[in-house]
Amino acid sequence: MADIIHEFTVKAPVGEVYRLFSTPAGLDKWWTKKSTGELREAGEFGLYFGPEYNWRAKVTRYIPPSAFELQMTVAHLAWMGTRVGCELSPEGNNVTWVRFYHTGWPEQNEHWRVSCYCWAMYLRILRRNLEHGESVDYERRLEV
Repeated sequence: MADIIHEFTVKAPVGEVYRLFSTPAGLDKWWTKKSTGELREAGEFGLYFGPEYNWRAKVTRYIPPSAFELQMTVAHLAWMGTRVGCELSPEGNNVTWVRFYHTGWPEQNEHWRVSCYCWAMYLRILRRNLEHGESVDYERRLEV
């Protein structure tokens, strides 16, 4: 199996970081075009990226404000059953350590390699939003 892991710090309180990972409004700021979701263990999330990419996931880890995880239930074949999540911990005054992961890939294929890059780009947008209030239109997120 192949995994994607990114670790970094964000100059923002852990609760604010958690909201961007775990709420539909938060996800829409940096990853999805439009999402919906039930904030509870086994809750269902809708992750909309466009007409051909209307994905679904189940909450498999919900520990506010330190851990959140989604297991993909309707997605690109390479993503099916994979888990996307984060572990967060405070690192001093308004700084949060983030361990982001996307685990369970069957192999290091082309889609895995593209996703490694895309996650780094999306996580940069998340960080810039939290630290500087920047917002990027969905259609431009992989261009910035």
